[in-house]
Amino acid sequence: MKDSPSLRRLLKIYQKEGIIIDTSEKGLQEREKSPNFLERDLHPLLCRFVNLNPHFKCQVKTVYHELSTNPKKGYNEWLHPDIVGVYFPFEDYRDVTLKIQKSLSLSSIKLFSFELKRDLNFGNLRLSYFQAVSNSSWANEGYLVVLKMDNDPQLLEEIQRLNNSFGIGLIKLNPENVDESEIIFQSRVNNEFDWDTIDRLVENNSNFRDFMQDVVEDIQLGKIKGTYDPFMNDDELVSFVKEKHII
Repeated sequence: MKDSPSLRRLLKIYQKEGIIIDTSEKGLQEREKSPNFLERDLHPLLCRFVNLNPHFKCQVKTVYHELSTNPKKGYNEWLHPDIVGVYFPFEDYRDVTLKIQKSLSLSSIKLFSFELKRDLNFGNLRLSYFQAVSNSSWANEGYLVVLKMDNDPQLLEEIQRLNNSFGIGLIKLNPENVDESEIIFQSRVNNEFDWDTIDRLVENNSNFRDFMQDVVEDIQLGKIKGTYDPFMNDDELVSFVKEKHII
């Protein structure tokens, strides 16, 4: 399959911003090193936050890169987000309002893309941010999600510059009270879907394909019946973060 126009634009951005993508096995292993826990261990925290947060109120699904059909090292890391999400308006609007939207070919349904990182600092900011840019072009809103970040005003200024230029938002997780995690920078809303990338993801990854199929079926039913990631209650989450040594 040929690269989509959006992917070609991203490659030009990487070149302009000085982004070098190290997809060698050594490079991938270096980014996976952690003394205690993996980035994937942060998924339940984000799942809980975006399910209950009033901005998102979304159902989510983890996308496992290792299930993708392309075996090339590093390829899927720049194609798939870690977590995808969908907001359905079924519980927020009355039936007549939903019918009006349908008759006018309008929709308040939103698709989200989330890229997770354990740490964020000047050393990995550009690589992390543009990975989120690359993995989120298909969605209405895209976010880089981090657990820890350097307390440096200049770092925040640079993230704001990137946010203004490329639109990816930033969420900082609070492992001690996940519900008080913070949306530091809001994502720019993209009202046009990148259908080339969506089709590529559907073809390439079974998790994403199942997610989109659930979204279609739930829209048709007018209720949430799809198989999405469950979110933990308070006690489960406290036990989980302690067991994984996240706090």
